[in-house]
Amino acid sequence: MLFVDMIFVMAVAISFIPILTGYCAYNYGRSFWLWFALGWVLPLASFFLLTALILREQLDPGRRLLADARLILRDAAQAKAAAQGPE
Repeated sequence: MLFVDMIFVMAVAISFIPILTGYCAYNYGRSFWLWFALGWVLPLASFFLLTALILREQLDPGRRLLADARLILRDAAQAKAAAQGPE
């Protein structure tokens, strides 16, 4: 029984990186399942590659301005829809 418990704990520990990689990818608009699969195949490489992609996106001022503009337009559209009410 101890062996089965150890296998279960190792499986949970090993699946931490793919789940984390998929979650981070999903939060930044990338495919969860693609990055989850990459996390299983290449755990550390996929995590560092995703981190580099996210940093590149966050450090580029043009991309940040574009993301901010999208948020502003989405909020304006929601406010307009709320002001008009149900039809």
